[in-house]
Amino acid sequence: MSHRARWGAVFLAPVLTVALGTTPAHTARAAAEPAYERVLNGTFDTVKSPWWSSANSPSAVSLGRLCADVPAGTVNPWDSMIGQNDIPLEAGRPYTLRFTASATRDVSIRAVVQLPAAPATLNKTVAVTTAPKSFQFTGTSTTAGLHAQLQFQQGGATQPFTLCLDDVSLTGGAIAPGGGRDFGSPVRTNQYGYAVHGPKKASIVNSSTKPVRWRLLDASGAAVKTGRTEVQGTDTASGDHVHIADFSSVRKAGTGYTLAVGDASSYPFAIADNPYSPLRKDALDYFYAVRSGTPIEARYAGDAYARPAGHLGVAPNKGDTDVPCLPGTCDYSLDVQGGWYDAGDQGKYVVNGALAAWQLMDSYERSRGQGDTAGLRDGLLSIPENDNGVPDVLDESRWETEFLLKMQVPAGEPLAGMVHHKIHDLAWTALPTQPEKDSQPRYLHPPSTAATLNLAAAGAQCARVWARYDAAFARTCLTAAKTAWKAALARPDVYAPSSSSVGGGAYADTDVTDEFSWAATELYATTHDRAYLSRIDTRITSAGFSWRDTGALADLTVVRLPSRFPAPMVAAARKRVLAVADGFVRDQRAQGYPNPSLPAGVYVWGSNSVTANNALVIATAYDITHRDVYRGAVLESLDYLFGRNALNQSFVTGYGTQASHNQHNRIWANQIDPKLPTPPPGSLAGGPDSALQDPVAQQNLVGCAPATCYIDDIYSYSTNEIAINWNSALAWVAGFTADSAR
Repeated sequence: MSHRARWGAVFLAPVLTVALGTTPAHTARAAAEPAYERVLNGTFDTVKSPWWSSANSPSAVSLGRLCADVPAGTVNPWDSMIGQNDIPLEAGRPYTLRFTASATRDVSIRAVVQLPAAPATLNKTVAVTTAPKSFQFTGTSTTAGLHAQLQFQQGGATQPFTLCLDDVSLTGGAIAPGGGRDFGSPVRTNQYGYAVHGPKKASIVNSSTKPVRWRLLDASGAAVKTGRTEVQGTDTASGDHVHIADFSSVRKAGTGYTLAVGDASSYPFAIADNPYSPLRKDALDYFYAVRSGTPIEARYAGDAYARPAGHLGVAPNKGDTDVPCLPGTCDYSLDVQGGWYDAGDQGKYVVNGALAAWQLMDSYERSRGQGDTAGLRDGLLSIPENDNGVPDVLDESRWETEFLLKMQVPAGEPLAGMVHHKIHDLAWTALPTQPEKDSQPRYLHPPSTAATLNLAAAGAQCARVWARYDAAFARTCLTAAKTAWKAALARPDVYAPSSSSVGGGAYADTDVTDEFSWAATELYATTHDRAYLSRIDTRITSAGFSWRDTGALADLTVVRLPSRFPAPMVAAARKRVLAVADGFVRDQRAQGYPNPSLPAGVYVWGSNSVTANNALVIATAYDITHRDVYRGAVLESLDYLFGRNALNQSFVTGYGTQASHNQHNRIWANQIDPKLPTPPPGSLAGGPDSALQDPVAQQNLVGCAPATCYIDDIYSYSTNEIAINWNSALAWVAGFTADSAR
């Protein structure tokens, strides 16, 4: 989980002043158009966000104003600033800036509106006095973009002062906030491909209340099959009136297929015997690319993704080899190098990492139980360990597990056996920042019961899966897991604070009953110690699972390893898993787009991971019963992720014509710096988030239907981030679909 830093004055200093004021043509046009507001939170009624100020000019909301303490001794106006990012501007349109300002002494400041690397739309010097005074002026944007910055520049002062702003407004543009979006063809398919032996359906946006004719065309444009749609009706989450075209009977492999309805055609797609075999590899190779503490070598990741090792203490890194605790929380340092960078930032979080490692290890246990030899292959992935006699999926999970072990509080310390919640930078770094160039100090955050139980669970699973390959490592994992369990029992209510969200995500969790149950399940499965049985008390429900809610993992582990649990427990868990899977299948069928999650009007941050995790549950139901309805539902879940959705968007980089490729990430920031790559193929974007929790979403997705609250923009961290626990879910499902095509 991460946020962005301001792009600062690099584009703004120095700038040329453009002609200000309103021309007669602008006046006539402005009178005929609504005054669309482009500034967020310009009245400062309660909070500061999304405004920022320079590090030397701390700011806060006071009496309904945003006030900053401006230092003396700076040289340039842009050496001290207050600003807001991500303001959309249209080329050739006038914009009017209004604001009220006052200061503790008479000063001059500069107000600037500008897109990166473009002439300023507005650049005006104004005289501010001790009495509040209102200002208004207008300028025209010469270029279009989503990431203009509004700045108040007040550097160069010879004496310190406090500047206060209020009622800041920037109006203009012809497109209303949230308007102007185009989702392309109304014919929505899986843009990547369908399995020869699997369902093949398309969702078509069409207002007709009667079936309409569709045509399946091959690469030459010849009709392969025709038919009529089934009218699904209004899809609540998108507002679309949807028809379904079913061409499942077509079983001829090929590329370049399209589905046509009237004059509209889908993006091209393939039909293949095993379309998801490449995805299994790509989704898992993602984890090598986000390894911390080791060089990413071109011979494994490719030239575009090769980079030096990050956070090893080589300047300018402070490094992860000797990391102190946050001041006042402990008096020791730990070597916590290694592991995976969590998401768009370069923090490392135990609760996210343990779930991701669990999913990779669970994928291994599934492959072993189901006879999936491809999933057990040494040489499956492009990683340094791909010829060591160990399944590559376990090698990759070990990279994270070893980091988790390092986060445990050493013996002899007051909280010995507990686990530090996270380690990350003191402050948010800018986009882009390569790991080896991160100069921020990094700190261990205090231990939490949730993190401690995550290690207990993942450590117990590690001991089980590694016993046949590395007995010493398995013993290390089990010792750490048992130690963590005892520490959690002794301190069952140590919670990570929700306020700890500067420089890294908080990952707060104040209910750890589910973590106790999950950890007990893994420990019992590994040790057969009946002392753990009484603590297995959670059940899978329609809420599914996530890093915060892990109770469902108990039932999933029980049904994955039935010989390790009492028969009545296995029977009950199977019944629950099937019931929940049936509910997910019903939810999928009830919608115009095949999402096995049916949000009650709300799509959450990382909604695509909910889709993938629910597909994992459905796939587990298939493993129990081998009923085709479950396999088909998993395949249709991937249809949703690969473009058969309200946005006509594949959320997986490199898979589909309209695929996400600007995900929020500090390493792969091609949108900002074309010399950098996009995220690697197989990277899953977070997906629609109807809460609109970042400025880009708030500016550009106003009024979006929940299923369309997404934008493929690097600065939209709430809709377009990538994360290890999202890609682990995709990798698990990809492995299942590749195996089920046998």
